[in-house]
Amino acid sequence: MKFPIVAVAASVLSTAGLVAGDPHVIQVRAEDLQVRKHGGHSFKISQIFNHKYQHKVKGKGIRDVAKVYTKFNMKFPDHLREALVRVFGDLGVKIPGNLHALNDGSFSQGSQGEVDATPVQFDVQYLAPVQIGSPPQTVMMNFDTGSSDLWVFSSETPAKQRNGQKIYNMTQSTTAELVDGHVWRISYGDGSSSSGNVYTDKVSIGGVEVDKQAVEIATHVSDSFTNDAASSGLVGLAFDSINQVKPRKQKTFFGNAIDDLAMPLFSANLNKAEPGNYNFGFLDHEEFVGPISFVDVNASRGFWEFEASGYTLPASNFTESNNKTGVFQSLTHTAIADTGTTLLMLPQPIVEDYYGQVAKARSDNAFGGYVFPCNADLPDLIIHIGSYKARLTGDLIKYAPADTDDFATAKWCYGGLQSAQGFPFSIYGDIFFKAQFVVFQGGVIDKDDWSKGAKLGFAAKPGTQLPQETETPAVPDVLPINNATRPAGSGQRRTGGGSCRARRQ
Repeated sequence: MKFPIVAVAASVLSTAGLVAGDPHVIQVRAEDLQVRKHGGHSFKISQIFNHKYQHKVKGKGIRDVAKVYTKFNMKFPDHLREALVRVFGDLGVKIPGNLHALNDGSFSQGSQGEVDATPVQFDVQYLAPVQIGSPPQTVMMNFDTGSSDLWVFSSETPAKQRNGQKIYNMTQSTTAELVDGHVWRISYGDGSSSSGNVYTDKVSIGGVEVDKQAVEIATHVSDSFTNDAASSGLVGLAFDSINQVKPRKQKTFFGNAIDDLAMPLFSANLNKAEPGNYNFGFLDHEEFVGPISFVDVNASRGFWEFEASGYTLPASNFTESNNKTGVFQSLTHTAIADTGTTLLMLPQPIVEDYYGQVAKARSDNAFGGYVFPCNADLPDLIIHIGSYKARLTGDLIKYAPADTDDFATAKWCYGGLQSAQGFPFSIYGDIFFKAQFVVFQGGVIDKDDWSKGAKLGFAAKPGTQLPQETETPAVPDVLPINNATRPAGSGQRRTGGGSCRARRQ
């Protein structure tokens, strides 16, 4: 018997070995999930090899730590700022003396299309072609679950702030309309910003088209975006509440398309140095093994925010003298799932314990983070999210050369696991996504009815699964959805914004 995804999620199963405060985990088998909307849309965004891939990039690790601070408007610690000034003055990240602190803002048959994506530099950033306007103009965009703005380099972006990016020209689209009196501005922790005006236009991704999607055109961009010649902008996939358009916030592409998707979700399946993909409106059963473990999302700050429970340092990886190895360490922490961040930023105790098992690994102010000898064999790390155990293999944490621009010559390497100390939450970035299959299920946020809320789902990728402690739940007896029935909370109701349909290829 098949069940709607939200209805299955309404039943909280019993879990083993949990402590007070752990998140509820809903374990659902993929075969028990039912298409919510028969005839609804779905599409896959597949990554492809980038022939401009740069294998040698000096200062990759410290630059990406700096990007995390700038993205979340965090003040640079003195040691990080000094390291950037001393070693990487030409990073493209401004380092003024007066840095901002954290913002106080809240935080028949369906169609199926496919669109390629291109990794840029150390498979950190993944770009996909997005069509905007009539006739469609193709630009390369970055998918980001840690922001909620669809903004793009445009014909109004000053020439000195462009660096070969493809641009969107509103005057060449017959369906572009200015949203009178509306502007957008995003400020970053390095003191820079991007800003501009707002239009609505047709936006198509993978053949699924949204009419009157808010398109934020850039009249000014920060240097860090100018220096990224491959990317024409961002497609934000977080919640509408942190959209930066004023005076009235606009809906994301996912927010506009969700009611017309076959399933109200998208998934991220990223890999290291291999093609990965995003899927919208469906789940590819070949991309994960075992059940999907769903947890509640707290969207009050606008992010895909959840609670994690702790960690385990696998005993097989370490010396027998460490009394923490092989034993679950309880450390509840708030985290966000962010495909727009490359690193895994975890609480300081986890980071210290992990690198404490690697000979000569250390936090080095000169490098701006944790480094270790490049010839070290890094251990695995198991992160507990309620009763779900997510395994990260050591090869994923060996991130970039630290003292040269090439792994072949480097003696010190930069860790993909760094400390989130000072941040309001941990950040599960691409290092985590390369280890786990992650599902983003949209939903209406209702604090009084947990089953209506958005969910995050986690599952192991083939070859990485661990024995899970969660018991198999008794699935509730619910009526299957037909074409005319839509369960409460399965998606956000559209109040304004665009309509969605399939565009013929």
